[in-house]
Amino acid sequence: MAERDDVRWGLAQRFEMIEWRAHWLGRVNRSDLEDRFGVSTPQASVDLRAYQEAAPGNIEYDSTQKAYVPTASFQPRFLRLSSDLYLAQLNAILNGAILTRDTWFRSPPPATVMKTVVRSVEPKTLRAILRAIEDRHELEIDYQSLKNARTRSIAPHALAFDGHRWHARAWCAHRCEFRDFVLTRIRSVGESRPSNADPTNDVEWNTIVKLKIVPHPKLSDNAKAAVELDYGMEGGRLVLETRASLAFYLIKRMNMDLNDDEIPPERLQVFLTNLAEVEEACRAAHAKMLAQVAGQAQRVA
Repeated sequence: MAERDDVRWGLAQRFEMIEWRAHWLGRVNRSDLEDRFGVSTPQASVDLRAYQEAAPGNIEYDSTQKAYVPTASFQPRFLRLSSDLYLAQLNAILNGAILTRDTWFRSPPPATVMKTVVRSVEPKTLRAILRAIEDRHELEIDYQSLKNARTRSIAPHALAFDGHRWHARAWCAHRCEFRDFVLTRIRSVGESRPSNADPTNDVEWNTIVKLKIVPHPKLSDNAKAAVELDYGMEGGRLVLETRASLAFYLIKRMNMDLNDDEIPPERLQVFLTNLAEVEEACRAAHAKMLAQVAGQAQRVA
C-alpha cells in the first residue's frame, strides 16, 4: 500500500479529499474531484482507480448511490482523522473566516455557531510581525493600549493566542522587558532594524506551568460527572500545561480566578486546585526574566 510520502503532492491532496468525503459524508464520486480540483471526468476516474490501488479495500462502488462508499474495513491512509479539525473548520466557515471551497466540505451540514466579535488583524501588520520574528528585527509601532496611544519599539519573537485575541510576544524597549502586544491594537508599523533582544531571556515564555483542574467541589455528583466528560478528565482531574506568560489568560478565560463564594458552582464548573502555586511560578518567572535582562544589559555596557 502507498503512504502519503510515497505519492506526489497533487495526487496526495486528491486522495486526502477522497478519504475525507468517504469518512465524513459516507460517499465520494467523480464530480467531487471535478468540482474541487477542476479535473476532467476521465481524470477523476483515473484518480479514483489510483486511490483504490494505493489503499485497496478502503472504498467500493455502490451502484444504488452511484458513488464510492467506505467499506467496513476503511482505514484512512492519507487523511489524519480529527473531529476537532472538522469542527474547527466548520466553525471557521460559519463565522466567515474561511470559504467552503477552501476546505474538503461539499457544503456545511445544518449547523449554527455563536457569533464571535471579529478581531481582524491587518494583513500588512501580521506580515511585518512575521518578518520581524524571522529576521530578528525590531519594529516601530503605533500602539493603542488601554491607557494611551504611543510609539513603541518592539522585537517580536513569537505569536500567542489567548482564546480570544492574537498577541505578539515581544521585547519592549520602553519597559525593558518582554510583554504581550495585541495585534489588533497595532495601528501602524514603521521602520524595522536589527535587534539584539535575546528570546532566551523571556523566562515567562520559556517556563511551562501546570494547571491542575477538577470539577468544582460544590457541584453535585452528576454535575461533576458531566464536567469530567466535557473536559476529558481522567480520574476526575485535568492537567493543562501552558507557558507562564499565557497562564493568566487561561485562568481568566475559564473563570478560575473568580470568587467561588459569590458565583454559583454551576456557572464556574471547574476549580483550579493549585492557583497559588501557579501564581508564584509566574511571579518567579517574571522576576527571573527581569534579572536576566538586567544582567545582559550590564554585560553589554
